[in-house]
Amino acid sequence: MTMPRPLTEIAIYFATLSLMAIGGANVLIPDMHRQLVEVSGWMSSKEFATLVALSQAAPGPNVLIVSLLGWKVAGIPGGLVATAAMCLPTTLLTYGFTRVWDRYREARWRTAVQAGLASVTVGLILASGYVLTRAADHNWGGYALTAGTVFIMLRTRIHPFWMLGVAAVLGIFGLV
Repeated sequence: MTMPRPLTEIAIYFATLSLMAIGGANVLIPDMHRQLVEVSGWMSSKEFATLVALSQAAPGPNVLIVSLLGWKVAGIPGGLVATAAMCLPTTLLTYGFTRVWDRYREARWRTAVQAGLASVTVGLILASGYVLTRAADHNWGGYALTAGTVFIMLRTRIHPFWMLGVAAVLGIFGLV
């Protein structure tokens, strides 16, 4: 028995994408947006941004975004397939790689690789923020709210949930 076409596409896409998830699923948001919104047309930018916001507000790992995106495309089976495709390849790869990585704990090249991967992760997270800002903010008020939120998050220890609440209230009143 074969999977229906959207489920097969979801499985192949997220399995491939999982191998690039250096730093977690959030670093892949730009490519997810490109594929699911621009290439496949399975959802709008607004729907994508809403699902990302929902996944971040919910407790749990950041890979929840994959489950929600799969669900949006193909219902519960889509969510299950997307989650399995995102988690299984990297879980198996990590298990095997960790066994080898531990052997070279004191090697200089290992330190260099780790430093390089940290820089790549930061860049990918910044790219995710940029794509989400472009997908969610369509006026100066939205851009100002995003910039203010970034500033507050960098300067204080206020929980991000409070900023989400402020954004929700401003949205209810049509200010963003």
